Amino acid sequence: MRTEFRLLVAVALMVLVMVGTNFLFPPVEPDPSLSADSVGLAEGLPPAADTGLPGALLPQDEEGPATSAVPDSAAQEVETTPAAPRREVVVESPIYRYVFSNYGAALEALELPQFKSLVSGNGPVQLVPPGTESMVNRLVVGQDTVDLTQFGFEVEPADGLTLAEGDSARTLTFTYGDPASGVGIALDYTFRPDDYVVDVTTRAVGLDRPMLVTTLGHGLAFNDADSAQEARAMAYVGNHLSDGINAEPLRKVDTPTLVEGPFEWVAFKSRYFVQAVLPGVGVPDEEVYLGGILVSPEPGDSRARIAVTHAPSEVTRFQLYMGPQDYGRLQALGADLEEVNPYGWRFFRPVVRPFVGAIVWALTFLHENLHLSYGWVLILFGILLRVLLWPLYMKAMRSQLKNMAVQPLLKEIQTKYKDNPERLQKEMMKLYKEHGFNPLGGCLPMLLPWPVLIALFFVFQNTIELRGVPFLWIPDLSAKDPLYLLPIFLAVSMFLLQWISLRSMPESNPQMRLMMWFMPLFFGFIFLNFPAGLNLYYAAMNIATIPQQVIVARERKKVKPIKTGGSAGGGSSGPEKKKKGAKSSA
Repeated sequence: MRTEFRLLVAVALMVLVMVGTNFLFPPVEPDPSLSADSVGLAEGLPPAADTGLPGALLPQDEEGPATSAVPDSAAQEVETTPAAPRREVVVESPIYRYVFSNYGAALEALELPQFKSLVSGNGPVQLVPPGTESMVNRLVVGQDTVDLTQFGFEVEPADGLTLAEGDSARTLTFTYGDPASGVGIALDYTFRPDDYVVDVTTRAVGLDRPMLVTTLGHGLAFNDADSAQEARAMAYVGNHLSDGINAEPLRKVDTPTLVEGPFEWVAFKSRYFVQAVLPGVGVPDEEVYLGGILVSPEPGDSRARIAVTHAPSEVTRFQLYMGPQDYGRLQALGADLEEVNPYGWRFFRPVVRPFVGAIVWALTFLHENLHLSYGWVLILFGILLRVLLWPLYMKAMRSQLKNMAVQPLLKEIQTKYKDNPERLQKEMMKLYKEHGFNPLGGCLPMLLPWPVLIALFFVFQNTIELRGVPFLWIPDLSAKDPLYLLPIFLAVSMFLLQWISLRSMPESNPQMRLMMWFMPLFFGFIFLNFPAGLNLYYAAMNIATIPQQVIVARERKKVKPIKTGGSAGGGSSGPEKKKKGAKSSA
């Protein structure tokens, strides 16, 4: 069962229990359709076994290609160079370490030193799966496909790049020239020391409007301790110009798939990291898009290979982002790239997104300003939320107490007018007005914590700030408690709250007694494999609720039912009626 579905079931049951409390006892997500008009297959391209491409996709509109070729004058000359021996070229800064091959400028490895891999000891996160290559470029020209990894390129600077904090952007250039044919190819990678964005430019001389095909690789490497959960999160995502963002899990790719463009970006994503390709700057005042995507399954693996096409041109520019799913960094790139790992089902996202943003801001603010670990921050956050909701919770509880007091009158009205629904409705509304209570008033204020709970679930699903954060015996707050102590503690806290409430009831209620035993066990089971941080927050909020629950229980014991006095829906009765009569006699 998917964890999102389990959370939805849990919250639905919570809401059902709260709403049903007033009545049971006193207190009473298709794949988007692809537009064939926006993209077409290039005719006459033969199958290319080395690329797996049956052809190529070119973005078009009604008047022709959506992206125009850069003029011939923009193509810079590339000097011919002899073949070079195979070697590695390293580019590193405080936040990344790229390892390229001089053959085709393919990316062989990428480390992120600021993030620890949870499956390889204390080493840094590796984004390129071992034994594979990423960013493999090919050129399609007429009937031919040129695999750039077959050629040894000269590299400038030859020793790679080392960028320190504060350095300006620097460029690593790969060049290849064939004296016999006069063909020259160059690839420029421009890096910044504090940015995961790489600007890529390819230039070709001696080729007639070649089309660049970029293979992103075989997905992202596994870096989380829970490989099963990470495999479920692995997906390729595209932001289609007309159909919007769509994600497809890699484990569901079982046949080669051709996805027509144009796209504003294409990406691989895991729980916390992303590899994205975005179109670069083209002709001024003209929009530039990526072409189509070819998806190929990897037999016996939970990964898949995707290739992206660009518009035919002697000069092709695009951007590469390989790094954490940092909301601010992705948002700065535009085109809604921050939604590459959407929160839950599509209909949830507009509601959950504001809560997620506010919660992440609050947690990081408390963490940075109070210098507390995120575990203590979650405990503090749960207590603060309960304190803020104290007035609303008290209002909800007192509304339930009024509900208890008028139950005899309500039952009398229901009995007297059971055959007259219209009169029954009228008398009930009159009763609500006279005694100043709302039958749902005890439920609605209590629903406010649940959007926060749902948002926190998604915060722990893919918020990079909480990844791998330890607390006491828990190695990772974003993963399940390995000893299951927090789910047990959560169940005990729920039982304690219901036990306090049940003891204050004027009459024994079998349904409520059943709930007292069943609900803690059920929610303990539901939350068993949820992130430990979520259990910690919820348990802290329950414990902070106990003093308020004790106060409410004392008030509940003092509530006396309003006597009917033999009349229903006819105004005050019982003690209130006697008091009015005594005052009149006086």
